[in-house]
Amino acid sequence: MTEEHQHGYADDRDAFLKRLRRIEGQVRGLHRMVEDGQYCIDILTQVSATTKALQSVALGLLEDHLAHCVADAARAGGPEADAKLKEASDAIARLVRS
Repeated sequence: MTEEHQHGYADDRDAFLKRLRRIEGQVRGLHRMVEDGQYCIDILTQVSATTKALQSVALGLLEDHLAHCVADAARAGGPEADAKLKEASDAIARLVRS
């Protein structure tokens, strides 16, 4: 029997899915606001709220990735540890630029 790899966010999966469904609803709301010709500032306020919600999901996923995937690889050492650290560093750089 082989052990299946479990992603770091597995314990929080349902919470992440719930948050993503709310974000999906926010995006649909933005679409309706534009269709209905709502005031620019009101739309921008909602874009900001949606962006913050997505950033929160991203940070949660990153935290879980560091605590599980990167920590496990670091304990094991070797090339995989280096690869996981580089991968995490690249992900952080992408988040900072966004």
